[in-house]
Amino acid sequence: MPQRPARHGDQPRRDDLVELRVHGVSGARPSVVLHETRVRQVAGDDSGGFHRRAGPDGADPDGLTLEAYRWGDLPSGTVARTLSMVFLLPFMLSNLAVWMRPAGRAAAGVTVLCRLLALNLTVVYVVSIAGVALDLLAWRCLGAAHCRAPFDSPAGFDDRHVGQRLAVLALLPIAAVALLRLLGTRRSRPSGNPLWAVEPLVGRLRAIHVAAALAVLDLLLLTARRASGATPTTTLLLTLSAAVLLAGVGLLAVPGLIDRAATAWMSTWAARSVGVVAAGLTVATLVTVASDERGWSSSTTLPGYGAITGAALLGQMVLLVLLCGLVLWPLGRARDRSALPRGLGATVIAAIAVGLTGALSAGLVYQTGDLLGGYRGDGGPALPYRWTILAVFLHVAAAVLACGALTLVSRRRRCRAAADIAARDFPAAPPEATGRLREVSRAVARARFTEWLGRLATVYAALAVVGLATSLLGQFGREPGEVAWQVLGLPTRFVGMALTGGTYLVTAVVLALLSGGVFAYRTAWFRRHVGILWDLGTFWPRAAHPFAPPSYADRAVPELADRITYLADRHAGVLLCGHSHGSALLALAVLRLPPRTRRRVALLTYGSPLDRLYARLFPAYLNETVLREVGERIGWRWLNLWRDTDPVGGWIFAAHRPGDPPPDAADPAGRVDRRLRDPRDLLPPPGERRPPPLRGHHPDESAPEFRAALRELAGRLRVPNGE
Repeated sequence: MPQRPARHGDQPRRDDLVELRVHGVSGARPSVVLHETRVRQVAGDDSGGFHRRAGPDGADPDGLTLEAYRWGDLPSGTVARTLSMVFLLPFMLSNLAVWMRPAGRAAAGVTVLCRLLALNLTVVYVVSIAGVALDLLAWRCLGAAHCRAPFDSPAGFDDRHVGQRLAVLALLPIAAVALLRLLGTRRSRPSGNPLWAVEPLVGRLRAIHVAAALAVLDLLLLTARRASGATPTTTLLLTLSAAVLLAGVGLLAVPGLIDRAATAWMSTWAARSVGVVAAGLTVATLVTVASDERGWSSSTTLPGYGAITGAALLGQMVLLVLLCGLVLWPLGRARDRSALPRGLGATVIAAIAVGLTGALSAGLVYQTGDLLGGYRGDGGPALPYRWTILAVFLHVAAAVLACGALTLVSRRRRCRAAADIAARDFPAAPPEATGRLREVSRAVARARFTEWLGRLATVYAALAVVGLATSLLGQFGREPGEVAWQVLGLPTRFVGMALTGGTYLVTAVVLALLSGGVFAYRTAWFRRHVGILWDLGTFWPRAAHPFAPPSYADRAVPELADRITYLADRHAGVLLCGHSHGSALLALAVLRLPPRTRRRVALLTYGSPLDRLYARLFPAYLNETVLREVGERIGWRWLNLWRDTDPVGGWIFAAHRPGDPPPDAADPAGRVDRRLRDPRDLLPPPGERRPPPLRGHHPDESAPEFRAALRELAGRLRVPNGE
């Protein structure tokens, strides 16, 4: 159970200090965080809890009462929940993109485009499921083509006409939408007041996405029915379904309409009305299609399916290019483009979400068709999916080449800078330490590649034009092999090899996601390397896609704030120690503390990405203004430890490298950062055979520098009035 808030007078306050440690995305066990084999849980539950050493007071050598907060299971939990989240990965990425929007005038436009992209992902998801159920099973396997047994004549469909087959098998995409609706309804368990009160917004988004999904399914069925002759009923239903889809788009396209408190009741009513109308139209469409016994077209594919699929895939590429243009245009005039530009993450993450959705959708249709044998002799799946698979292959190949080229181009500058840093840290290195000095230089050079991510992200975002070009070509009904031969002179077999390679690539991605979900849950070292994206994605609430996993921060941050308040009321003070992403959790928790608690709190961050990554990835929410507010609220009792060998963490306000100009003495932020030399020495200390290890991003709470920082902060807390 979450720790209840403290009440004055519950028990006398003790004179000791509590050191509260919060781990990063590695999901370390409490015994690892506390460096103790025997620990006991003092608050929380199995998913997120507070632990202490099992000794009398859980005290460390410096006399501090040690406590650790373990939140690693909040984003994942059981294996089944982890695997379900893997399938929601594109939705999670589209939701993450909206939180990466830049600050300023472009924020509203980026928000609209991200939400429209999220809606388009839902549409593409439904269209791909419909491609299996309606185009492949109902139309090809039971009609125009002959699939492998037993899919050529499933029981119960032998004597049914086309309309009844389509209506019954349309229940498959409806069930898929219901599954998403069920997963999207699942909430995290907040502790007290949640960090973000977004559930009303999630409800509106959920109604809009469900309405759009049902409307697109209706359009597929009614378009196929009209291909054999229009009737007043099909025309009316088709018009109303298109209107429902446009209404959902309109609710998202007006900036701030579904966010404003003043119009909350109106947008909620509109979203629910659109959802109810869409459900009614779907029922009417299924009845109409099933009861219409007129003849159907004799085409080999479901009439209209290719056109609607192409429009959905083209729409997402147009939205992505518009988003890239909106973000990249002001960045193109910026002076410093070497570091990760602020706001560019929205385009990169959106591009990954779009590419992953297109790849998974095309791979599902491709692989299912090959498995059932439904593509024999009729040219394969819908033409837009063939262009999508080709675009995935080209996009991945170009991204790999760009990453390799940038690695080589930046190598000389990174190595030169790393050599200078190593030489300043170890100016009098003995000859026997030459090899170790080179190893340190290589580690610093690898860590400095983070400073080049801006250029790589810009190139990756610009590759969205590849998807747009292939989507446009697919609209003209041209085969990929035909275009490659006429324009580039490439043999058709080369394009066929690219398509085959693309399908295998998509299959490999699916298997990697599934295995990654299992290993991330069961294996700590694997989670340490791949879990950062998942923990970042599920940290932010659902503001773009309602079917994304819920935010664990709604519980973790308030729970931390409540526990800090509880401890501060019973002890002389609380030393907050946050590693990596744990520093972000603690920074947000500090902003929620009451004034009486802030006076007895100090903050120590290490390996923190607050400025190096988060302030650039989330410039509208974790910027310098917010970070300075954190420092001001705790009276600047804040130290940040960082290393040049760390590829993730870094300084927050000032680097303090040797040779840097001294910070402004009047600015307390300039005294926050402390650079640590890594390793502490090049040669083994007396009596040992191995030199001190390179720590990089790994926490090292037993290091002398860490203990010295703790003692300094403890001394500040023990000063009367916390001054």
